[in-house]
Amino acid sequence: MRPGPGEVLHFSEDPTITRFVPHTAATARQSEPYVWAVDAARAPDYWFPRQCPRAMGWVTPATTDDDRARLLGPGGGERVHAIEYRWLDALRTVRLYAYRLPAATFRPFGTPVPHAHVCTEPVEPLAPPEPVGDLLGIHRQAGIQLRVLPDLTTFWQALTAGTLGFSGIRLRNAR
Repeated sequence: MRPGPGEVLHFSEDPTITRFVPHTAATARQSEPYVWAVDAARAPDYWFPRQCPRAMGWVTPATTDDDRARLLGPGGGERVHAIEYRWLDALRTVRLYAYRLPAATFRPFGTPVPHAHVCTEPVEPLAPPEPVGDLLGIHRQAGIQLRVLPDLTTFWQALTAGTLGFSGIRLRNAR
């Protein structure tokens, strides 16, 4: 599930949203209210239940051969996502939806490399939300390695100390 040309995506477990209104999340690091969305490169970061903690790493031009072998492993591809065992049932059963939003109303957010797109005005979806479907299957189809671990701590520490690109989402919910 990726956006098409001129689109960004917002993922939600709520299939009834008809209008996205900027808001400031309780956990936000910035005070300005936004509508949040992602582009094709970051869409896989959200192929999870909303509250599921996940650690993600991917090959970048700066990735060393040693880190690629150590963190991705043989046959590991270009990207790895890791969750905890206690979230596996939720990953299998959650009903996740993708909303297609007009990219022209959004701007990239994050430095030095943007990790999201934001808008400061209300936004209406371009169409009804689409069910994302089987989250294990979408990872497989995208060639993304999915690891299920007892806890994320050791893997997260290895990712952040290495040369892969990385992102952690909802890590406060990890063991």
